[in-house]
Amino acid sequence: MMKPHSPFKRLYNFILAGCASLLAGCATQSLPPIATVPQVDLQRFMGDWYVIAAIPTAIETEAFNAVESYSLQKDGTIDTVFTFRKGAFDGPAKRYNPKGFVKEGTGNALWGMQFIWPIKAEYRIAYLDEAYEKTVIARNARDYVWIMARKPQLSQSEYLELETFVAGLGYDVTKIRKVPQDWSTVKQPSATEGK
Repeated sequence: MMKPHSPFKRLYNFILAGCASLLAGCATQSLPPIATVPQVDLQRFMGDWYVIAAIPTAIETEAFNAVESYSLQKDGTIDTVFTFRKGAFDGPAKRYNPKGFVKEGTGNALWGMQFIWPIKAEYRIAYLDEAYEKTVIARNARDYVWIMARKPQLSQSEYLELETFVAGLGYDVTKIRKVPQDWSTVKQPSATEGK
């Protein structure tokens, strides 16, 4: 197999992770599909979400100050900007720009997240509070999950409630990594950093 050139290494790793998730999906066929929330107001869902905890993909295992930002486009797609610092609060800035595609007839709660054409990774909004302040993004394969909030910290009770919810979906919560979030002295990566 040819070793990918360095500019494509991250893309190559993402594709490998996608293949692994497909295999994991085969192993979890006995589990029922994860239900999505009935309806998502896309305009309210847009904006910044701090990643509080996750069973991370390969690219985010060392993420600090991770933020997922969404912007609804005129064509109905979701422009997504995922930024974080790698390895430390002052680590290298990383930035990814997948595009979200909302699946019709799902109440806007099921998306395909595309990092590279034509692959669209499953993105299920499994939990969303009424105030649009906390959310859980899940996958039927139970390989990755994201607990996100509009603020960088949750109280212990808020976090435990969401972790319990994730466990109820059939995830192994021992695999969850809490994402360090500290904005007191470290700035968020800018739109041009990490490219």
